[in-house]
Amino acid sequence: MEEIKPFAFVLMPFHDSFDDIYRYGIKQACAELSIVAERVDEQFYSETMLGRIYRQIENADFIIADMTGKNPNVFYEVGYAHAKGKPCALLTQNSEDIPFDLQHHFHIVYGGKIGGLKEQLLPRLQWMKGELEKERRETITATITASTGTLDVTEYWHEGEFELKIVLKNVAKFRSPEIDSISITASDSWTLLSDGKECVSEKLSDGVARFFVPAPNSRIAPGALSQAEVIFKKTFWTKWSGSEKREKYRAKGNLLIDVATAEGTHPFTFDLNVDFDEIPF
Repeated sequence: MEEIKPFAFVLMPFHDSFDDIYRYGIKQACAELSIVAERVDEQFYSETMLGRIYRQIENADFIIADMTGKNPNVFYEVGYAHAKGKPCALLTQNSEDIPFDLQHHFHIVYGGKIGGLKEQLLPRLQWMKGELEKERRETITATITASTGTLDVTEYWHEGEFELKIVLKNVAKFRSPEIDSISITASDSWTLLSDGKECVSEKLSDGVARFFVPAPNSRIAPGALSQAEVIFKKTFWTKWSGSEKREKYRAKGNLLIDVATAEGTHPFTFDLNVDFDEIPF
C-alpha cells in the first residue's frame, strides 16, 4: 500500500527574496520527512487565487506560514487556517512581526538564515507529522440504524426487506484518508442493494458472504458525517421450498462492517435484530 504523504500548505509573501527560503529552508526540510510542501503559485487551478488558497488551507494537514514583514495577506490566511483548526508553524525573520495575540503560538525566529530555519523547522515538522499519524490511526467511527422490516406476502412467496443506514464520522482533526470501500459480512441468503443496484459480493464460507457497498464520499472532513444507505432483501418462504410458512419473521445476529481506507481497514461489529411483518394495507 502506497503511503499517503502529509500535505503542508505554505503561506508567505510573493516576492523573489523569499524563494530561496522556501526552496532550501522549508521545502527541503519537508522533503526530508516525506512531507509534500506547496505554495499556491506552484499549482494549476481554474478557480480564483483566493478561492484556491481557501481550498488548500482546508485540504492541508498543516500550515507553514512566514509572517516576515507583517504581510496582510499572509496574516488573513493564517487567521482562516486557525479558524479551520489547522496546526500552524509560524516563521519570521524578526520577532516583532509576530503580533501579541499570536505570540503564544509556536513560532520560529530564523533571522534570515536558511540553515537555521531548516534546523529549527525539522523537529517541529517531525512532531506535527507524528500527531497527524496518531490522528490517522483513529479517524473513523461507525453507527448503524435499521428500519423496521416489511414483508411482501403472496401466494407463492414471503419476501422481507429493510433499510440499513451506515453513518461514518471523522473524529480526527484532519481529513480522513481516502475511503476505498465499505464491506458487509452477512448471510449469503441476503441480497443487498445500494442506489438501486445490487451490491457485488464474494462467498467467504458456507452460508457467509461479503458484500461491497460504494463509499458515499471519498474523504470525510474533520467532524463531518458520511452516510451509506443499503437495502437488505431476503426470501423467507416459497411455495416450493418446504420451509415453514409464518406470519412474522425475525433476522437476528452479528453484522460485520469493514471500512477500507488507503491507510488500513476499520472493522466494526453490530448486533442486528429486525422483525418483518406484512404491510397493513
